[in-house]
Amino acid sequence: SDIDWLNARHDWPYLKSIIAVRARRDVDGVTSEETRYFISSLNCDDKPKLAKAIRAHWQVENNLHWVLDMAFDEDRSRIRKGHSAANMSILRHIALNLVKAEKSSKVGIKTKRLKTGWDNQYMLKILGQSN
Repeated sequence: SDIDWLNARHDWPYLKSIIAVRARRDVDGVTSEETRYFISSLNCDDKPKLAKAIRAHWQVENNLHWVLDMAFDEDRSRIRKGHSAANMSILRHIALNLVKAEKSSKVGIKTKRLKTGWDNQYMLKILGQSN
């Protein structure tokens, strides 16, 4: 919670703490460790509340990754050159948000994505250019 130096550099009025979480992972007998850092509006004294917030953050991240993989087959992407992977990730997020916002079709995200590729009128509807 000793973050006056950070508050002096940024206008983050609710910032109260920086949290470092050490994570250990065992997969097939191979152990890896990493430290993850979080900035937070929570007091660093309430460790159970911090742990709950961090788990909730990762639950959202994991759910988003699962949706992107199911709808866009993201894990099989071989886009690697330059900034292309980051750029495609942004485009996938935009596409996902547009598809989720379209409520007239009661089908899943993957089906909506495919329908968008097959039907120009539906694509324009997804893009907000047609009712």
